[in-house]
Amino acid sequence: MSTYKEIKGFKVQTLASDTAASGLSSATWASGGTMNTARTWLAGAGIQTASLAFGGEEPAVSGKTESYNGSSWTEVADLNLARYALAGSGTYTAALAYGGYAAPSPRAQTEVWNGSAWTEVSDLNTARYGLGGSSTSSTAAIAFGGDAPPGVQTVAETWNGSSWTEVGDLNTARKEIGGSGTSTAALGFGGTSEPPQRANTESWDGSSWTEVSDLNTARQAMGSGTQPSTLAFGGGATGVANTEAWNGSSWTELADLATARKSIGATGVNNTSALAFGGNAPPNTITGITEEWTAPSTFSKINTGQVYFNSGSNAFKVTQFTLSAGTWSSGGSMGTVRAQASSAGTQTASLVAGGSAPPATGTANSEEYNGSAWAEGNNLNNAVQLNCGRGTQTSALSMAGTNPSSYTGTESYNGTSWTETGHAVNVARRQAGAGGISNTSGIFFGGEGGSPYTDNFTKTEEYNGSSWTEVGDLNQGRTQPAGSGTTTSAIAAGGYRPAGYSNDAESWNGSTWTEITNLNTALEGRTGFGTNNVEAFVVGGRSPFQGITEFWNGSSWTEIADMATGRYNGSGMGSGSAGLIAGGSTSGTTGSTTTEEFSSPESNKTITVS
Repeated sequence: MSTYKEIKGFKVQTLASDTAASGLSSATWASGGTMNTARTWLAGAGIQTASLAFGGEEPAVSGKTESYNGSSWTEVADLNLARYALAGSGTYTAALAYGGYAAPSPRAQTEVWNGSAWTEVSDLNTARYGLGGSSTSSTAAIAFGGDAPPGVQTVAETWNGSSWTEVGDLNTARKEIGGSGTSTAALGFGGTSEPPQRANTESWDGSSWTEVSDLNTARQAMGSGTQPSTLAFGGGATGVANTEAWNGSSWTELADLATARKSIGATGVNNTSALAFGGNAPPNTITGITEEWTAPSTFSKINTGQVYFNSGSNAFKVTQFTLSAGTWSSGGSMGTVRAQASSAGTQTASLVAGGSAPPATGTANSEEYNGSAWAEGNNLNNAVQLNCGRGTQTSALSMAGTNPSSYTGTESYNGTSWTETGHAVNVARRQAGAGGISNTSGIFFGGEGGSPYTDNFTKTEEYNGSSWTEVGDLNQGRTQPAGSGTTTSAIAAGGYRPAGYSNDAESWNGSTWTEITNLNTALEGRTGFGTNNVEAFVVGGRSPFQGITEFWNGSSWTEIADMATGRYNGSGMGSGSAGLIAGGSTSGTTGSTTTEEFSSPESNKTITVS
C-alpha cells in the first residue's frame, strides 16, 4: 500500500535565488558610472562609494584626477606630475600618489591629496614604476616591487606621513604587482618578473615578507582590501576577468569581471566591497568602464543534498559536495619503513600497522599519528605485509595479506592493543582494497591470491564483529585497488588486471557494485581515503611513480593537487577535505617513512535537476 508521502509527495522550499556557501561566494560585479577619461595604468584610493582615480595613460600620459560618489565620476584637480604605472593609498579626501613613469624615466615623486588639490612631498628612495602599494591612510603606507634600471625590483619602503624608509625586501622581484593592507599588515600578489607572470603571494607583518599560498591564476594583478580580507581581480598579459578572494590563508576563485582587462584602477577596504575602473581590455582597448563588487548581506546557506525550487530560473536544483583544489604538505615521518600496510583514522588521528617491502617479509610494528608526529604503539600479533584495514585510531581492523605465505587472519585494535579475533577471511588474498568504520564493521574487496598470486579476485567480504561473509562481487577483478568508505557505501578504483593498469571505478551501495565513471589516469597501487561513495580520494600510483590526486564527487573524477613525492602502495587515511598518505614505495620496491598531509577548502555547488 502506498504511503501518504508517496501519494502526495513532500514540500520543497522555493527560493528566489540559488543557495550559497557564503555571502562572498555569491558576490557579483555590477556596472557603475563610466569615467570621464578612459585610461589605463592608473591608481586609486578610497572605497566603493567614495573613490579617487588618478594618473594613467589615455594613451598620452595623464595627470587627471576623478572622484567617484558611488554612481558617477567628477573631474577634480590634476596631479602635479602626469605619470602612469604609479601606486596609490588613502581615501578620496586624503590620498597618496607615488612612483610611476614619466618620460624619460621611472619616477620617485610623491604627492598628497587633501580633498581639493595635490601637493608634492618627499620622494621615494628608489624611483620605479609598476610598483605595488597598500594602505587606507595617506600618512602610513607601504610601496613594494616595481621596475627601474637595472631591472625588476624587490625593494620595499614605508611612509610615515613625511618620509619614506627602506624596509625588508620582497622574496620575489616583481613589477605590476597587486597590493592591499596597511603599512604593518600588507599583501603583495601576482605580478611579472618579465617573464614569467607570477602567482606568488607574500604577507608583510611590519618587519619582513613571508611567502604564503599562491593565486590560482598567475598574472599581473590588481587588488584591494586589507590583510586578511583581500580581493584580486583582472590583470594578465592581455587582460583577464578572474576574481579571487584571500581569507588569510588561501585564494578562492569567485565571479568574474564583466569586462576582462589589465592595468586597472582598484579601491576597497575588504573582499566584500570593491571598485574596478579603467584599464586596458583585449585586444588593446583603453576603457573607462567601472564595475562595482558587492557581496549580499543576507543569503540562503547551501547544504549538501539540499533540494529546492529556484523561482527565478524556474528549475529544481540540488546541491553536491565538490573540491576544485587542494595542497599537500610534509608531515612527520614514520619510525618504520613500510609500504602496503593497513591504515585507519583521520589526518590528525591516524593508525598504520604491518606492511614493509621486499626483501622484508612483513612487520608487526604499529604506529599512531597525532597530526604532527608518529609514535610507536603495541604491535600486531603477527608480522604481515600486503594487508589491508580500516576504522579509527581507537577501533580498527587489519586483515589478510601474507606472512610470508597467504594469511587469512583478522586482528582488532581497541586504541591500546591488537587482538586476534579468530575470524578468518573466506578467501586468502593480498593487496586488496578496504573500507569500514570500526573493529566490528569492515569490508574488503579485490586483491590477488593463489600461487604465485596470479588470480585477480572480484570477491567482496563484510565483517560484523563475529564473522566474515561473502557478498556481491566486483564487476572487474583486480589487485591493488584504491578503497574507501563503509560497509554500505564504498568506492573501489584503479588497480591492476591481467590486461594491464586499470582506471575502472565501482560504487558499493551495501549489496551490489555498480560501474561508475573511470578515473582519469590508469595506474596500479593507488591509495584511497574517504567516507562514502559520493566523496572519495584516489592518490598516487605507479606507471611510473605518480603523485596524482583525484577526487570523486558522486558523478565525476577531478584531478587536483599532486603529492610532492610520487609513490604507490601508500597507506591512506582521512575524509572530506583533510587526508594523509604515509609510507609507500617511492622508487623500485623499497618502502618509505614519508608522510604528506592533504587539505582543501570544502565547497558545495548547485546543479540543476531535469
